[in-house]
Parts: sequence; C-alpha cells; structure tokens
Amino acid sequence: MGVKNYLIDGVSCSGKSTVGRELQRRGYQVVHGDDELAYWGEDRTWLWNVQKVRALLADQTYPATFFCGGSRNSDSFRDQFDGAFVLKIALETLNRRLAARPKNEWGGTASEGEAFARRQHATGEGLPRNAVTIDATAPVAGVVDAILKKAGLRE
Repeated sequence: MGVKNYLIDGVSCSGKSTVGRELQRRGYQVVHGDDELAYWGEDRTWLWNVQKVRALLADQTYPATFFCGGSRNSDSFRDQFDGAFVLKIALETLNRRLAARPKNEWGGTASEGEAFARRQHATGEGLPRNAVTIDATAPVAGVVDAILKKAGLRE
C-alpha cells in the first residue's frame, strides 16, 4: 500500500486503533489490522492473514501506509516493514482502559482478554523486539507526532 510501510503494535488498549484514526484524519493511508486482516486461529490465537498482508505491502500506491493492530503471527511478515512502533502504556493506564472498554469488545471482561493483556504487558509477548517504543499515555496528537517524527514523516 505504501512506498514505506510501518507497523504500529502494542498491548490491548494501548491506542492502536485511536492512533490509526488520527493518522487517517491527517491524510495517511491506514490498514486497521484488527478489522481488515485478523481472524481467530484454531488455537484461539489472534492472527493476520499473511498473504493479504504481503499483497498490501507490495502495493506502492501511497507514500506511506500504517498497519495498526496486533497479531500473534507478525513474525511471518514483520521484517517486510520499513519500521515498527510499539505503543507503551503503564499498567495503571492499561487497567483503567480495560475497565472502560465495552463488555462486548475483546478484553472488556475479566476473562481471557484481560488476563492476556496484562500478561502481554508484563512480558512483551508477541510484540516486535526491534521496534521503536512510543509513550502512548500522552494525548493522541502527541503520540502520532512522535511516530511521524521517528518515521521521518513529520508534517
């Protein structure tokens, strides 16, 4: 989708979708991975369709595209991105956002969603290791400004 492609990942409730919407508002091409690419694997693992990701990465229609969301199989395509960002939040922020999340959304109950989010927060499980960390407790405009600056796309 882009000449340059960037992955924006993070634990549940870190702001991936919110950042994606702000990037779109600013005119950037965004793929909302949780909505457009994801599915539940046989073992209840959240996955992205690898063939579709690779096809989108090969299309260079836009100067820059941001893929926002998380998947547990991102190691299958992570090396094809020009950069990766991990949105980092404090455990206190995660707990507050989980509590405010609608009960019908993933992580909105005290079941496996919340447990996984807290475990991933503690361990970094499934997150890109070579990514640039962005403080996602700041207001969304500041988070997006930091991403654009690190990507060399600052407006």
